[in-house]
Amino acid sequence: MLLPGPEAMQLATYSGWRLHGTIGGLIAGLLFVMPGAIMVFLLALVYAMYGEIVFVDALFLGIKAAVIVIVMEALVKVSKRALRLKEHWAIAGLAFFGIFFLTLPFPFIILAAAIFGFTRGHQEVVDTPNTINISLSHSVVTAFVWMAIWWVPLLLMGCFLGDNLLVHIGVFFSKLSVVTFGGAYAVLAYLGQDVVSQFGWLTAGEMMDGLGLAETTPGPLILVNEFVGFLAAYQKGGIWFGLQGALVAVWATFAPCFLWIFTGAPYIDWIGSQPRLRAALQAITAAVVGVILNLSIWLSLHVFFEEVTVKSLGPLVLLQPSIETINYQVVALSLISAVLLFKMHLGILRVLLFSSIGGLVIVELNILV
Repeated sequence: MLLPGPEAMQLATYSGWRLHGTIGGLIAGLLFVMPGAIMVFLLALVYAMYGEIVFVDALFLGIKAAVIVIVMEALVKVSKRALRLKEHWAIAGLAFFGIFFLTLPFPFIILAAAIFGFTRGHQEVVDTPNTINISLSHSVVTAFVWMAIWWVPLLLMGCFLGDNLLVHIGVFFSKLSVVTFGGAYAVLAYLGQDVVSQFGWLTAGEMMDGLGLAETTPGPLILVNEFVGFLAAYQKGGIWFGLQGALVAVWATFAPCFLWIFTGAPYIDWIGSQPRLRAALQAITAAVVGVILNLSIWLSLHVFFEEVTVKSLGPLVLLQPSIETINYQVVALSLISAVLLFKMHLGILRVLLFSSIGGLVIVELNILV
């Protein structure tokens, strides 16, 4: 949790490292990601080629409705773990205000929360640090090797391809891998802010569809990054370019995990005993609550309403939905999904399945009418 990026993949890599060193970490990390990555690519390919068919569009109508509720469930879970003190609630509130009303960059919000938490850490009782059984020079060499493995392919792309979409995808997801704490839902907030609003690679609806696909596959949810990389490249250059976009996105997302783990694993026990670092992490997690709340509202507005305009009021940026464009059928599907998830405690896959069937029913009824 002290590291940016996908915690599940890093935990798998760390487990392999504890058992069999670097080779064990590589095997565990790669095999944790590869099955899901292959599945997401195949689903993204089907989505790109057949997404305009009425049947497929109807399925994703239900998925969008369910995804809103799934994100809200994640918000509740993270809130219970993160908001333990009054200052954590304040951090979450300020983070939400900053990203939703001021459109502050996600990295800035995370950095501000980390600095605040770090400065507050001295109030905790300092534990005795554990002994570090590795030389600093060994750690520097390890970091250099894995930094090169991560960045050399991206730098070569930049040299040979120049101002190419693949280069932009690689740089963007590399930056995202460094600053995204809090799991895939925090990543989605960053994606929604930049991929949809700033770069225009995907629409809000396509982002929702990608999250729904990632929820149905094995492997970490952050494989939604692969969907984004594939679809952004596919829309510009077809299947082969889309495959390259997917590979670049996967590389930039997961290569840094090996850097963090293989460099930092020997220090993990020591890091866990540092009160300032723990306080910084707690502040970051609290800020992520506000970021996920922003994501929930942003997604809801773009799914429930067909038209959402952006208006400025001084330094404030406001999202204003057109009330007459509300889709009551999608709202109803989301409410049903909420009952299934929160009250009946069905699994995510079942909720997605039922909501998809509901989307089919709605589209069929609309056609008959």
